Amino acid sequence: MKFLPSGGQWVWTLLLAPWILFPIQAQPPTDAAFLSTLGELREASYSEKETIAERLSKTGHPSVRAVLTGFMEDRLCFRNSDRKVFLVKSNEGDSLNLADPLTLKDAGFASADSLTKIGTNNGLRHVLRTTIAHFALSSPDVSVRMEAVREMQQSLDEPTVALLRERSGVETNPGVKNEIATGLALASLDGSDPNARLEAVATLGKSVSQVVRNRLALLLENESDAKVRRAAAAAVATIDQWRTFYSAIETLFFGLSLGSVLVLIAIGLAITFGVMGVINMAHGELMMLGAYTTYAVQTAMPGHIGLSVLVAIPAAFLVSGSTGVLLERTIIRFLYGRPLETLLATFGVSLFLQQSVRSIFSALNRSVVTPEWMSGSLRLNDALTITYNRLYIVIFTLLVFSLILAVLKRTRIGLDIRAVSQNRAMAKAMGIRTEWVDAMTFGLGSGIAGVAGVALSQLTNVGPNLGQSYIIDSFMVVVFGGVGNLWGSLIGGMSMGVLNKLLEPYAGAVLAKIFVLVALILFIQARPRGLFPQAGRAAEDK
Repeated sequence: MKFLPSGGQWVWTLLLAPWILFPIQAQPPTDAAFLSTLGELREASYSEKETIAERLSKTGHPSVRAVLTGFMEDRLCFRNSDRKVFLVKSNEGDSLNLADPLTLKDAGFASADSLTKIGTNNGLRHVLRTTIAHFALSSPDVSVRMEAVREMQQSLDEPTVALLRERSGVETNPGVKNEIATGLALASLDGSDPNARLEAVATLGKSVSQVVRNRLALLLENESDAKVRRAAAAAVATIDQWRTFYSAIETLFFGLSLGSVLVLIAIGLAITFGVMGVINMAHGELMMLGAYTTYAVQTAMPGHIGLSVLVAIPAAFLVSGSTGVLLERTIIRFLYGRPLETLLATFGVSLFLQQSVRSIFSALNRSVVTPEWMSGSLRLNDALTITYNRLYIVIFTLLVFSLILAVLKRTRIGLDIRAVSQNRAMAKAMGIRTEWVDAMTFGLGSGIAGVAGVALSQLTNVGPNLGQSYIIDSFMVVVFGGVGNLWGSLIGGMSMGVLNKLLEPYAGAVLAKIFVLVALILFIQARPRGLFPQAGRAAEDK
């Protein structure tokens, strides 16, 4: 009984019980102040609205910036029935899509007649623009401050310049501080002092922004001072050189991302072609099955889009791999040594798979949603931006390549595959079950094609003809790199992807592919067995 309260403890327990069992769900003070101040806008005059907007910004509420932006864009209104304030997200016919200003979450639809807009005028909008910028500059989030400064660079009036000067003294982030210096330098170009303009040109010459470049080019046309004009011309030339350099890096990155897809497709083809000598025209359709598997997994997991892509990788490998094993056991095993027959048979299989997909999913293309963690881009500077989905595909390709290389070099099945690839008769004489190796090899190559379909679904729509767009390119990669050589497929795929992207701006997409094909034909004339010829006594038979 010593655990029970005694004496006066019973009194305190009874007094505190209601507060412990039924705590008051009090609204945070910032929410209450925010809603109260926001409600004052309904009946306020324009001059009073300016004061209310400043008070709203001082509440520090997370929704302030979105609400003030909506107010400035005439998207703030209140419902006539209960006087509640809403943000208008979009106009869909006769109905308005509303959002709660407190949480910014969807608040349903309402007719325009049931709402009253909280009006603004030019003077108020100017005040709101300044207030929003001031609020954004004070944000603890560096990206918000950076974006605010870049927006302010578009309209450098006196209040904006004053805000930038004020923030320059307290800003701690080097990137934001540099953007503020750029904005102040752009403002100084309109000054009357040639020395100040010369100093501004020196500051702007370190930037690679297109906005800065255009502003300096405009200064060249109107500048009367020869020294400033020479400095501006040199700055424009420097910016152009750096932008050309970063554009080349961006083109290289796009080429690597395209090459990564080609590598993923070609790896599986290189394994099956190198070991079994089978010309598999259905390889593109096996990749298509992987892409449709991604779509099916995402449809089955609508609330977990980010996780669904990770789940789709093993699922696509199993679907395409099992299809490949079935294809090898039922058709291809009877056609070894007859490459033309395997070509015709697998071409028929490709048509069958395409029609099967049309019957199940219809002939319409399907869109796979890109997960949030793969969306957006990595902005390295004003001239170079790398999209996350392409960056992840390059990394994913290298991981898959390393895994397949480890399987072939470090496992028993890999040893058997290499033995059969180099000398099938000797491998069989040593007791290796070549029929089982053929089935597993074809399944492995088909599974990798399915994984390639997962990657490709993040770059384009999924459709029945998806595989036909890449099958020729994948064969070109295999022949260029060397039949059955994984390193050849990696280097060949990356090289062809980069070469395509380098030629496209000058020749167009179609002519670029033709030039690459002609270059490959000339290369094969000099090296018929590709970059990395396969080793082994039976290599000449491949």
